Amino acid sequence: MSDLTDPTATADATDAKGKHTLEIKGLMVSVETEDGPKEILRGVDLTVNSGETHALMGPNGSGKSTLAYSVAGHPKYTVTGGTVTLDGEDVLAMSVDKRARAGLFLAMQYPVEVPGVSVSNFLRTAKTAIDGEAPKLRTWVKDVKAAMGNLRMDAAFAERNVNEGFSGGEKKRHEILQMQLLHPKIAILDETDSGLDVDALKVVSEGVNRVKSESDVGVLLITHYTRILRYIKPDFVHVFIEGKIVEEGGAELADRLEDEGYDRYATPASA
Repeated sequence: MSDLTDPTATADATDAKGKHTLEIKGLMVSVETEDGPKEILRGVDLTVNSGETHALMGPNGSGKSTLAYSVAGHPKYTVTGGTVTLDGEDVLAMSVDKRARAGLFLAMQYPVEVPGVSVSNFLRTAKTAIDGEAPKLRTWVKDVKAAMGNLRMDAAFAERNVNEGFSGGEKKRHEILQMQLLHPKIAILDETDSGLDVDALKVVSEGVNRVKSESDVGVLLITHYTRILRYIKPDFVHVFIEGKIVEEGGAELADRLEDEGYDRYATPASA
């Protein structure tokens, strides 16, 4: 970590305006199977800066979620090569909780249930863990109510157990609620559009755009459909095939994928 006693010591990738950078270089990841280790990520290079929206697009099974969970620190995945840094600090050397405190946020494709823990307690505990101190109760309650109102969530939602009996739309709204209240530096959204109807998709997308405008968070949006990109406009689009990025471009690349699909990236062996 930077020497806090030295006022000139700052992370190389962070400028005076508080900009932040997630940098992934040559990342290789495998997972253990019955037949031994299976390589999933095959040298991923990707940089996400504050205020940028990156769309990572690819077919199912291409390794997109593996990238998200590997950066977040899921123990199922073994990093076999490459580096991941946040503002110059080694993310791979951090425990999962330290990654969250450093400013990384993951909205999961399939959020887990936490029986016996209310949404309100979960959110305040998470905020306390990340900030190192509990938020002032009066201000916190006001912030939570405002954030829930923006996401069109009933106030009673706060007393329900985390994700227990939630619909797909409620789970995804809860993920964006966390994002808004925890103020991450970099947010990875893993198929946030999965299972959402049109109305819920609009509300969730509005939530992401609101957080971006308020906090200048960098966003890595993982999806294999283009419909969410109608509401969350990407600055960069990356095509992910068989564990690596095979093409990069602007928003126009997503439009081309809508028309042409992913078949043109298939290798003869996988076609």
